[in-house]
Amino acid sequence: MSNTATSGAQQVFQLKSASVSMTALELHYFDNDDFENALKDKISQAPGFFRDIPLIISLEKYEGLDSELDFFKIIGTCRRNNIHVIGVRGGNNDQRRLARGAALALIPGNGQRDRDHEAAPEKTELPEEPVARAAPEASPARIISQPVRSGQQVFAPEGDLIILAPVQAGAEVLAAGNIHVYGPLRGRALAGIHGDSAARVFCQSLEAELVSVAGHYKISEDLQDNGWKSAVQIQLRDDLLVVSPLDKA
Repeated sequence: MSNTATSGAQQVFQLKSASVSMTALELHYFDNDDFENALKDKISQAPGFFRDIPLIISLEKYEGLDSELDFFKIIGTCRRNNIHVIGVRGGNNDQRRLARGAALALIPGNGQRDRDHEAAPEKTELPEEPVARAAPEASPARIISQPVRSGQQVFAPEGDLIILAPVQAGAEVLAAGNIHVYGPLRGRALAGIHGDSAARVFCQSLEAELVSVAGHYKISEDLQDNGWKSAVQIQLRDDLLVVSPLDKA
């Protein structure tokens, strides 16, 4: 099946796969005033990062599973603050129906209680046969030898990203695996963007605007308390980002 749409002899558009860094807002409960106040407080910590970002509303930790959720209020509040809600992850059937009515994309949930809402597929017992398992292939790392300048984005969609030069303020580097920066890290670094909680960020000098591992992030104000302007690694431990000196890693 072709991924190209044509009108007569002229090509109208072509579909291509795209990898986009995405932020999920894990909603615990919803009160419109509390939500807007908390959102404004979070934006004030890093206004440049949040401006015009696409956002997914995650319902995997939402307490009101049996209550209706006004997605139009959530969308309106986010738009007033220059954030664009594009989809909903998780939730029960009623909540997903309401999200669809608000023209939001539906994304499967990762949590156990979200999976409980989905029908279990029928199992068919088949006789076991010995299967030769090939060793998994390591994803190749992407290596960048030039400085990553302000406004640039560098992405390693399958493996590690290795940068042999500085990452300037206003630049963004993303990787499915680890990120190694052999120089100052002054921009934004997002490792484990597909959810790999074992991913890490390594840099020779931590001066970042934002660092994220599997969706958990810290902004520069938080990072300055530990390891600032020194060689560190950043990793997830018990869902918290931990900064450690490289010589003690």
